[in-house]
Amino acid sequence: MGLLLRDTRGQDLIEYALMAGFVAVAAGALMPSIATSISTVFSNVGSVLTAAAAS
Repeated sequence: MGLLLRDTRGQDLIEYALMAGFVAVAAGALMPSIATSISTVFSNVGSVLTAAAAS
């Protein structure tokens, strides 16, 4: 059992996989709010351009 605990081969791969998983979860959690913000910005820009074209 001691040899198994001292063997660190593959440890970096596991750490990077965990970090990538955390980043993916965080990105998935933030996507709806970011998408709403971007949609609002484009909607506002479209309204301003429509008003400017009508003038």
